Amino acid sequence: MLKLDNISVYYGAIHALKGISVEVKEGEIVTLIGANGAGKSTTLRTISGLLKPRAGQILFEGKNIAGLPAQDIVKMGISQVPEGRRIFANMTVLENLELGAYTRKDSAGIAADLEKVFARFPRLAERRSQIAGTLSGGEQQMLAIGRALMSRPRLLLLDEPSMGLAPLLVKEIFAIIKEINASGTTILLVEQNAHMALSIAHQAYVLETGRITLAGKAADLAQSEAVRKAYLGG
Repeated sequence: MLKLDNISVYYGAIHALKGISVEVKEGEIVTLIGANGAGKSTTLRTISGLLKPRAGQILFEGKNIAGLPAQDIVKMGISQVPEGRRIFANMTVLENLELGAYTRKDSAGIAADLEKVFARFPRLAERRSQIAGTLSGGEQQMLAIGRALMSRPRLLLLDEPSMGLAPLLVKEIFAIIKEINASGTTILLVEQNAHMALSIAHQAYVLETGRITLAGKAADLAQSEAVRKAYLGG
């Protein structure tokens, strides 16, 4: 479904991604793990059109999308849940969700998808008229995921969904990610919590300073001594 082929990205003179190649097959959860500053968020921002690669191709369902405007990439079926949630804090829960569907014109479909989001996240249904900035961190993460789902993505990019959440909420968010995948959405997950990410992913890549150093089945990487030492606390 998605293929990054030898992607290089720069921030000014800084070479952030150094020729990385990643594949995401339809129906899978693929995770990118690595330390802070390894290039994980940069990878997602490049796929979603917020950054332009200086070299390489990004193929989504066979079409090269590298350098396309972000809104066109959303229309093609890729949606991102950004790091730090980035909800619209001064707007209501409902308004945030409606903005997630801004590329769509099918009002009946949008209404149906709103109800699906509220069924998946009952706490958002209870707070639909509440100002989003007053939600708890976990509720804001649910809102950010719900907003991304409103564009009906076939590929969902998740950037650090567990960041800043209590352990119980982390479990809840990961259960929701598995459920979204089971209902037919392919997922590319960037996550500091390597243990949780590897427990739900099919395939995994380890990024270190802009390069992929390991790749394989998530279950195999979870057993790898190098990965355990570096990311799983021994």
